[in-house]
Amino acid sequence: MSTHQHSFNERFEFAGKAKTLSLVGIVIGIVGVLAGFFGGEEGIQNTFSNLLLSSYYFVGVCVAGVFFLAYQYMAQSGWSVAFLRIPQAFAKTLVFAAITLLIVVAAGLLVHHEEVLEGHKVSAPYLYAHWATKGLTDPKSEIYDKIITGKSAFLNLPFFYGTLIVLLGLYSLFGRLLVKYSNSEDVLGGMLNYNKSFKISAIFLVIFGFTFPIYSFGAVMSLEAHWFSTMFGWYNLAAVHVSGLAVIALTLIILKQNGYFEWVNESHMQDLGKLIFGFSIFWTYVWFAQFFLTWYANMPEESVYFYKRWEPEYKWWFWLNIILNFLAPLLLLMKNNDKRSLNRMKFAAIIIIIGHWLDYYLMIMPGTIKKEHMFNLVEFAQDMAIFAGFAGLFSFLMLSTLSKFESLVPKKHPLLEESLHHHIY
Repeated sequence: MSTHQHSFNERFEFAGKAKTLSLVGIVIGIVGVLAGFFGGEEGIQNTFSNLLLSSYYFVGVCVAGVFFLAYQYMAQSGWSVAFLRIPQAFAKTLVFAAITLLIVVAAGLLVHHEEVLEGHKVSAPYLYAHWATKGLTDPKSEIYDKIITGKSAFLNLPFFYGTLIVLLGLYSLFGRLLVKYSNSEDVLGGMLNYNKSFKISAIFLVIFGFTFPIYSFGAVMSLEAHWFSTMFGWYNLAAVHVSGLAVIALTLIILKQNGYFEWVNESHMQDLGKLIFGFSIFWTYVWFAQFFLTWYANMPEESVYFYKRWEPEYKWWFWLNIILNFLAPLLLLMKNNDKRSLNRMKFAAIIIIIGHWLDYYLMIMPGTIKKEHMFNLVEFAQDMAIFAGFAGLFSFLMLSTLSKFESLVPKKHPLLEESLHHHIY
């Protein structure tokens, strides 16, 4: 252990190219948002939809960091201790991601525009118009909707927004507690803070397991409120987890290639690659199960969800989703040696990050915007600009957090020695 002592005292310095690129990304995102808001009715709708997509992705990556920390503590796993600071930085960034999503959702609900619904002109919000438009639950209204009325105990503004605040607040609190205990452990040593982390992880996993489907039902599935799938929450959890793992891997590889985390070896990367590979397969299983069961049941109120995504403007995206999120990880990370290669893992992580942006795109866009064209280069450029903005914001906040740790490894973690000598033969 003494041979690694100098490295353990090394702190991450957030400066130079990393900071510049993060700020450039943020500026590009702001320009994309402003261009959308000055782009007429369609531009505004597309902007709100993209803001929801990117902020939901932002929260998902950060909450995946908390999830990763929790199940590593619960499993009493040692191999991951070497790079635990990275998911800890994700966990501390979650509160900012949560606030961003809450602002986007509030704005999308409060800002209205004219829309034709059931042949009548109504004032509808840019987001969640399928259930939040005034009159849908009023029996005397011309746009009265019996299905929405049946779901109004859940799909009403106080319950919907209050649930988001409570759940995101809880996830952020647990993330900050896990980081706090780790920092205290570095100062005090011993088993006290490790045991606290173990207990709080157990509580978090129970709460997270029961509530994450509710969070995804509200934030995304309710965009098309007539449709319902009991598998949607697990489908989202798989997407959130594997995209979070990909961002953890990409961050670790880039930092390692820039001289940090010298104690992380090929065996650590192999285990991280196994998780990415395994949960990519799990994502595919849930995706196929949701698709197959909906097709097999042949119920119009259920199959309409996939019918929309089978139309020409989305169909090729639909199949590209499977190629990026299933076929690419399958071919790139099948062999053990593939997972031990930094460049191959880096490439696979980038593919998966892009793939799950497309995955969320297909969850959100068909339910919020009216597509009347196959492909619009200007609109696509705006989509990419907003995504770049959120990538820059995440990088800036996460790397700023990482730079505040006293060292890049939890020096007094009881399983650190196991991690330092982690080798798979």
